[in-house]
Amino acid sequence: MIERLRLSLFALLSLLLSVQIGFAAGGQTRLATLVQQLGADDFDQKIAAVGELAALGDPRVVKLLQALENGDLYVTKDKKVVLARQDGDNFATSDPISGAKIGTATSDDIDQIIVNNRVREVIDAVLGTLNLFSPSRDDRLAAALDLVKHPSPASVPALQKALAAEQDAEIKQDLTLALAGARLNSPDKKMQLAAIAELAGSTDPAIFSILSALHDSGNLDPDVRRADESALAAIAQRLQLVRIGMTLFEGLSLGSILLLAAIGLSITFGVMGVINMAHGEMIMLGAYSTYVVQQLFVGYLPASWLEAYLVVSLPVAFVVTGLLGIALERSVIRFLYTRPLETLLATWGVSLILQQLVRTIFGSPNKAVDNPSYMTGGFELIGGAFITWNRLVILVFCFLVLGVLALVLKRTSFGLHMRAVTQNRDMAATMGIPTARIDALTFGLGSGIAGIAGVALSQIGNVSPNLGTLYIVDSFMVVVFGGVGSLFGTLAGAMSLGIVNKLLEPVSGAVLGKVVVLIAIILFIQRRPRGLFALRGRAAEN
Repeated sequence: MIERLRLSLFALLSLLLSVQIGFAAGGQTRLATLVQQLGADDFDQKIAAVGELAALGDPRVVKLLQALENGDLYVTKDKKVVLARQDGDNFATSDPISGAKIGTATSDDIDQIIVNNRVREVIDAVLGTLNLFSPSRDDRLAAALDLVKHPSPASVPALQKALAAEQDAEIKQDLTLALAGARLNSPDKKMQLAAIAELAGSTDPAIFSILSALHDSGNLDPDVRRADESALAAIAQRLQLVRIGMTLFEGLSLGSILLLAAIGLSITFGVMGVINMAHGEMIMLGAYSTYVVQQLFVGYLPASWLEAYLVVSLPVAFVVTGLLGIALERSVIRFLYTRPLETLLATWGVSLILQQLVRTIFGSPNKAVDNPSYMTGGFELIGGAFITWNRLVILVFCFLVLGVLALVLKRTSFGLHMRAVTQNRDMAATMGIPTARIDALTFGLGSGIAGIAGVALSQIGNVSPNLGTLYIVDSFMVVVFGGVGSLFGTLAGAMSLGIVNKLLEPVSGAVLGKVVVLIAIILFIQRRPRGLFALRGRAAEN
């Protein structure tokens, strides 16, 4: 018995060896035959040749099919397929398999091989399958994702082989989904049910589309239809949760921008009772400071240093806008503390002057500020949810600014004096606190933070002289809703308004959503005139 088994095994090995030798000897001949078949006039013959070429497993097939799809394969007068590329008025021809040069030909000597949509679809499917075994991880991942979106029963053997050989966890997961999607069209009911059960745990919109297409195909087995409907319901529920999560993230992202824009205004309004209509222009000047720093890096520093321009822009924008804020307070605002309406008009005039000054220096067209590499692009979570790095960095950055500002107010003598002036200006002056200097430094601090907000805004859009006007109204809404002078109230107001705006946009649109929010804030202020978390301050007391 053992001897018979040994002889059988020897015979099997001999057969495999002979097949392998035969393939090695005849592979070249078969490849050349199929290449010539690509030049046939019948599109069905071309499709059959493409399929057989894919089955050969020859690495040269990829470049060959790419040349066919790109229109680089031609047929000579003697019906020979060649690779041809334009060289002046003529064509340089070469062998499509070996790449050996043949010579030159005119447009009268060769005819381009025509590829219709059916042939092109087959080529794309074959190339996607062949790339599953590419040494490049990116090629394999792209091929797996393409097969997830375009499943084909013909790709099942290749997917099984690729799945067995793949070591990368992300690609294996995509290959598993692609294999299940390809098995959905199998005539075997058990295989269909197993594929549906495997796909039911996905949160990929492409899988939902595949199962929807199966549901709409008709003539389904009742058990398969019920399983498909159950899987669609489960995936739809998870996708709805993903959409809600993305809406919340977008709301927090918008809220972080509103927080950066409003936090400086909250400080000056809370301590000094000044309605600063030029606050938006401080944001605009911070954005232009970022643009100037970027141009200096581009013009005078090595290219490898360009990534650091954003870090340098933060202190530059803070100092520029902070000093301008102090100058504005000392030269204009300190004379108008007892006349709030005139303060509003004066700062509005200053805002117009600053806008025109920027137009004179930089011109009216928008200026583009490039994102550093670490703020470019993003990453995909689940269900097609895409998080951009610039939005995520700004969200984290706004909380860092808020934390640093809270430490300054709570742990420094300047913060203590500022809080004292906010709570009772006359008593603070009696205790020896220089209220005039505190006013100037507070206005400078609020303006400096507005400049930092401009740095952040330059990373999500173009810089223009009108940048500040886009955020000044929203900033006042945040401050009034959250509570004058309250950092926590500003945070709560910004995040609340950001989330509410994003929740209303799909229902009512962006403009009508803002109108609804404004009306809601007006009604809210009627009930709570001092906002959500107002502190005692001169503005509140008045």
